[in-house]
Amino acid sequence: EYPLKNLSPLARKDLIINRLAVLSPVTLEVIDESAAHVGHPGAQGGASHFAVIIVSSQFTGLSLIKRHQMIYHLLKDLIPHEIHALKINARTPEET
Repeated sequence: EYPLKNLSPLARKDLIINRLAVLSPVTLEVIDESAAHVGHPGAQGGASHFAVIIVSSQFTGLSLIKRHQMIYHLLKDLIPHEIHALKINARTPEET
């Protein structure tokens, strides 16, 4: 049984923010885009669609793939039960 089942969208968003805080972001925005995906098969199961905009110096020298892997690693237990889709914009402070 999945322990975090049935979290509210706000609780999911807060959980994502808390998890990504370990990257010491200069900017972190988590947007729930679930309303735009009503009727989508993943949304029918209750999981949410999120967009993450994160700026962190910890991404310096890393490829886009490595940045995304860092984020997915921190959120892996939330996928697919709480997060059905995740759009990521991960940049360094120099790239803003």
